[in-house]
Amino acid sequence: MIVLRSMWKGSVSFGLVTIPVKLYAATESKDLRFNLLHAECQTPIQYRKFCPNCEREIAAEEIVKGYEFERGRYVTVAEEEFESIPVAAKRTLEIVGFVRLDEIDPVYYDKTYYLEPGEGGAKAYALLRHAMEQTGRVAIARVVIRSKESLAALRVFQSGVLAMETMHFPDEVRSVAGLTGITAPELRPQEVEMATGLIESLTMPFEPSRFDNEYRQALLELIQAKVQGQEIDTEAPPPERGRVVDLMEALRASIRAAEGQRADAQEEPAAAGEAPAAPVPGLPGVPTRPAAPGAPSVPGVAPVPGVTAAPGLPPAPGIRPVPGVPGAGTGVPGVPRATAAPRSPAHPADPGALGGPGNPGIPGPQGAPIPPAEPTLPGSP
Repeated sequence: MIVLRSMWKGSVSFGLVTIPVKLYAATESKDLRFNLLHAECQTPIQYRKFCPNCEREIAAEEIVKGYEFERGRYVTVAEEEFESIPVAAKRTLEIVGFVRLDEIDPVYYDKTYYLEPGEGGAKAYALLRHAMEQTGRVAIARVVIRSKESLAALRVFQSGVLAMETMHFPDEVRSVAGLTGITAPELRPQEVEMATGLIESLTMPFEPSRFDNEYRQALLELIQAKVQGQEIDTEAPPPERGRVVDLMEALRASIRAAEGQRADAQEEPAAAGEAPAAPVPGLPGVPTRPAAPGAPSVPGVAPVPGVTAAPGLPPAPGIRPVPGVPGAGTGVPGVPRATAAPRSPAHPADPGALGGPGNPGIPGPQGAPIPPAEPTLPGSP
């Protein structure tokens, strides 16, 4: 476990209550940093503090801060003058009011910090936290950190910790009035219905652990390969997507792909024995997903919704063609895939083909009726 280091000490003030606290950075950058090298000798490049007027390098104690009030003209401000500016919130996180969290637009958020109670502040800290939980409110405060004043939102985070989000002031958020490409074209009801359906198909609970920085991981693998002296094959970048010509067709394809991904995700826990699927009528012992409204059907074959392939996708593994049904199991749009039956030790023959035993309505490979197969239990090898 990484021990956090306090970067600021002060107090939280609301009303006449003062809570001593310590401030810790809640986030960190995981970006990979690169040095600039001289290509010929691989030596890191130096950056010198050089004065072009005096034509010499400058020491750190000779450098002052200056504000350019006119082009080429500056006024300098010393460190003591910065410290002398009277700011009430210099060492105090002063709460000015309470609001609901959903009233704050995320555009105002800057950076997140953790607050820990200082010596003697544990009870007041717990009281403020409990009161905010009970009322469902977050605190709006002013604070000065490293010579910069910010708005701040103080809220209850996980494990009973108070988190502080520094915020931009309103004049730091640019107006949208400068955007000239925002229009209001006419939308057809069918387009709105398809778009909302796509949103519903992609709706999921927010689980941050599901997301990884894929670019950083690929970059680390590239660096490791170069450290080990491996040859790197540079692939051409993927072609850019063209403009959408048929919006409705693009929405339909997106919904089909989203449903297929969701169906695959549902199959994983079922394969692990968490939730067995319902059997297909007429095909004993073969699990599949329940039928969805509007799913197309093939005579004699129970429909399997959510697995219709989008154009260009390869067929799902383990799916066999259905004799006499063109395109089934091949990824042809509009034709449902059938789920293969698991192999049973009692039948060395292939009961997985839909033309095989135990599937009335579809002739066998030779066209002759075959006795029904023994039922197999879901999940059997």
